[in-house]
Amino acid sequence: MASNKESAEREEGATDPGPLTGSCRCGAVRLTISVPQLPAIYCCHCLLCQSSSGSAFSEQAIVPEEALAAAGPILDHSFRRPDGGRGHHRLCSQCYTRLWSTNDLFPRFAFIRAGTLDRSQELIPAAHMWAKRKQPWIEIAADVPQWSENPPPHELIKALNLK
Repeated sequence: MASNKESAEREEGATDPGPLTGSCRCGAVRLTISVPQLPAIYCCHCLLCQSSSGSAFSEQAIVPEEALAAAGPILDHSFRRPDGGRGHHRLCSQCYTRLWSTNDLFPRFAFIRAGTLDRSQELIPAAHMWAKRKQPWIEIAADVPQWSENPPPHELIKALNLK
């Protein structure tokens, strides 16, 4: 996995990406994210993310909710988080691709599924959570922040350089 040094070097040339776009698998929902640079992403290795993604981990880009515009048939799935708070997953109502989430722990932010973005190959993980559940073949660079479980919100905000 890339180190923070590699992330910083890539970010230097990543300012003003123009609108960042993405879509669901079937293309019925399109996303546009208006941000001044490519967003930092984190990987979550928890069992819920492994099972919901069908993979070893999930990747999220956190952006201000007002920077996100979406068009198409969107399903809003409301759920209770393990800590008792509320969350919402937004999915395409035709192909059920999970596109983004919001929750009451991080109000005003949208957690975009990084793989839905058209430029996902340019995004480098800046942090990892639930590292105690990561697959044994995954190596996290020593200079990339990681937490064995959920990080304190202020630490994740700092690691992702959110404001």
